[in-house]
Amino acid sequence: MARRIALAVLGLTLGMLVAPGRGNAAETIKVGFMAPLSGIFAQAGKDMLEGIRLSFEQIGYQSAGRKIELIEEDSEGNPAVAQAKYRKLVTQDHIHVLTGVLLSNIGYGLIQPIERDQLPTLFLTTPDDLTKKNVSKWILRTNFAASQPMHPLGDYAAKTLKYKKVVTIAMDNPFGHEQIGGFQRVFEDAGGRVVQKIWVPLNTLDFAPYLTQVGKDADAVCAVFVAAQGVRFIKQYAEYGLKARLPLIGSGVMTDEHVIRNLGDEAVGAVGALIWAPTLTTPANRTYLKLAEAKVGRTPAYFTAIMYSAGRWVGEASKIVEGRVEDRERFLAAIRKASETVEDPRGPIKLDDLGNPTQNVYILKVEKVGGKLTNTVLHTYPMVSQFWTYKADEFLKLPAYSRDYPPARP
Repeated sequence: MARRIALAVLGLTLGMLVAPGRGNAAETIKVGFMAPLSGIFAQAGKDMLEGIRLSFEQIGYQSAGRKIELIEEDSEGNPAVAQAKYRKLVTQDHIHVLTGVLLSNIGYGLIQPIERDQLPTLFLTTPDDLTKKNVSKWILRTNFAASQPMHPLGDYAAKTLKYKKVVTIAMDNPFGHEQIGGFQRVFEDAGGRVVQKIWVPLNTLDFAPYLTQVGKDADAVCAVFVAAQGVRFIKQYAEYGLKARLPLIGSGVMTDEHVIRNLGDEAVGAVGALIWAPTLTTPANRTYLKLAEAKVGRTPAYFTAIMYSAGRWVGEASKIVEGRVEDRERFLAAIRKASETVEDPRGPIKLDDLGNPTQNVYILKVEKVGGKLTNTVLHTYPMVSQFWTYKADEFLKLPAYSRDYPPARP
C-alpha cells in the first residue's frame, strides 16, 4: 500500500511539472530573434542582436527559475527568407516569444502568421498601420511608429528653425513614406511647405542621380535613410556641395551612432529626431551605457538600446507570470506591464491601447565632442503619442501616409 501511495504521489508531481501552461524549471524560455544579419542593413541587425544579448547577459540568461535560450535567425532583408525562418522558429524551435524584425515589408508579411499562431511578439519594425489600422493583439512595438518622431521634427523645423520650404529625399519603402509623411503634415500645418519629394530605391548606394535633382529654391533638405544607405547619403550630400548651401535634417535613425561612427565632419550639424541618444543623462541611460560600452567597446547604436529594452521586458514579464510563459495571454499582458515598470534608457514609456509606446522624442544635432561625433539633445518633446496632438479618431479618417500622400506642393 505504501509503495502504491508513493508511486501515485510521484506521478502527480511529474504531471504538475509538465502540465500545459505551467513553467517547467527543466525547460528553457525560448526567445526567437530575427533581423538582417547580412546585406546592406546588416549593421543595424547586428546592433539589434547586441542589445538583446546584453539584456539577457545582465540576468545570466535566467528568469523565474528558468533558463533563457536566444535563437537567432538572419532574415537577410528578404521577405521570403523571413517567412521560412519564422516557420522554423515556431514549428521546430517552439519559441515562446518573437523579437526583432527591422524592415517594414517583412513586418507586414509576418502579421498574419503571428495572428494565426497567437504568438507574443515584440517588433522593432515601425509600420504605422501596425498600431493604427491593422492592429494585432499579439504584437507590441518596442520602438516607434514610423511617423511618430517625425511629427515633432516638422514642428521644430517650422517653429524653431523657421524653415519655410523643404525638399524631402528618402528611401522608397513604407518607412521612408511614413517618416516623410509625418514630417510633412506637421510642417505644413505650421505654415511650411514641402516643395519637392524624391524617392530612392531601397538598395541604392549611389545617390548622385537623386542629389542632382534637388532644387535650389528651398531652406533645407529632410532625408530618411538607414544603415549603409545613411552613411553613403551623408557622404555624397557633402561631396556634391549640398551641405554647404542646404542644412540637412531628417530621421534620427539616419544620424544615429551606427551611421556616424563611419563618418567624419560631413555629418556635423545634421539635425534629427529620435527616441534615444547616448547623451541622455538619466540614471537608467548611464547604467545602460556603462554596460553596453564595456561589452561592445564603443558607443552603442539606438537599435542596441531598443532591443536591450525588449529583452528586459521579456525577462521581467517571465517573473510576473512566475515562469509560466506557455500561458500566452497572460505572458503577453505581463510584457505590457513590464514595459511600464522597467526603467528604460530612453525615458518614460507607456504603451497605448494599440500596442505602441507613448514616449519622449528628442531633437538631436550631430556635434564633435572631444574629437568624437555624437548626438547632443537640442530639445525634448515629452511623451509623444503616435497620433501627435491630433485626435486619434480624426487622424484615422484621413488617408494613411504614403508615397503620394501628402502630395508635394511646388
